[in-house]
Amino acid sequence: MGFFRRGPAAVTLERTTVEIEAKRAPWSLWSDGFGRLAIRSVQIIVVVALVAGLIWGIRQVTVVVIPLILALIFASAFAPVMGWMRRRGVPALVATLLTLLAVVVLLGGLGWLIVWAVRDQWDDLSSQAQEGFQQLLTWVNTLPFAPTQSQIDEWLETAQSSIGDIITSSQFGSGALAGVSAVATFVTGLVLMVVILFFFLKDGPRMWEFVLRPFRGQSYARARRIGDKSVTVLGSYVRGTAAVAFVDAVGILIGLLILQVPLAVPLAVLVFVLAFIPIVGAVLAGVLAALVALVANGPLNALLVVGVVVLVNQLEGNLLQPVLMGRTMKLHAFVVLVVLAGGTTIGGILGTLLAVPLTAVVWGIIQVWDGSDTPARWARPKAREREEVARPTVG
Repeated sequence: MGFFRRGPAAVTLERTTVEIEAKRAPWSLWSDGFGRLAIRSVQIIVVVALVAGLIWGIRQVTVVVIPLILALIFASAFAPVMGWMRRRGVPALVATLLTLLAVVVLLGGLGWLIVWAVRDQWDDLSSQAQEGFQQLLTWVNTLPFAPTQSQIDEWLETAQSSIGDIITSSQFGSGALAGVSAVATFVTGLVLMVVILFFFLKDGPRMWEFVLRPFRGQSYARARRIGDKSVTVLGSYVRGTAAVAFVDAVGILIGLLILQVPLAVPLAVLVFVLAFIPIVGAVLAGVLAALVALVANGPLNALLVVGVVVLVNQLEGNLLQPVLMGRTMKLHAFVVLVVLAGGTTIGGILGTLLAVPLTAVVWGIIQVWDGSDTPARWARPKAREREEVARPTVG
């Protein structure tokens, strides 16, 4: 038996091993694959909770947040004008007042144009669109695989309910603004936006420098890149989208006038407005114009209108947007659709308009995170992809 007796050193080593394993045991559950998955899941839950809390907080103070965002967008769009006047010695106050007056005149003129074009003809436009939709449903019912009338009625009811929800959800922060009329809220937001825009135009760079005071070194350089990129993306988006919308509206107006489609001017105005909603706006404008043409001039004319809309949209997507907007809106169509759906759900109509430019800003920030032309590490293309991009095309 003495042969198998362990010495003091072996007992000490065993005791030490047991103590190490005992200390390690509580952490071993988190070191394997399932433990790492659990840790990552908790991190994701915390991030989602923070984002949800941020969105909830924004919705409670939208009377301030929305004018702030709109003022930032307009200030970014008119930043080149301010820079041009300041480089030529125009005093800051005078340049700010002139730019602010230009913004107010443009917004007022656009609002007047919409009201003038649609006010007297909106009833005819809506009735002809509804009649055209009914004719389209009648034709669909003649197809062998046509849905039943009950299914069509159910779809129509669902669509009407969804549109009603969107319109209702566009009233941001109803709890925080209870008891305040819609007109008073609009006027308050408009006045606040003009005041904020005045200070952004006049002292925007100095205000941003004040925000950057706590940063040093690489953090300061990154924050500067983020600010410059955000202003560039927002300004390019607004200016490019407005130019593309104007060209779309003029092109479709010319086509409608040639095809002698009634209500051409209101349709062209709607095309201009809906062009600020990527992808979806062009589809809605084309469908509406085709339905009016279907009622007024028949199926052949409606098909020609669809052809005009498709042609104008192709010229816009392949020629105008790359020239006017460059790399500003390098977002995949799938991402745009998902962002539009999320923006509509969260913010209604205004969320639909702001979702894409804000997403473009986020993507632009990622592209300059580690340098002026260096994206964040996780967003960089793989080495093989970089080689394929750099390799010249043969043949």
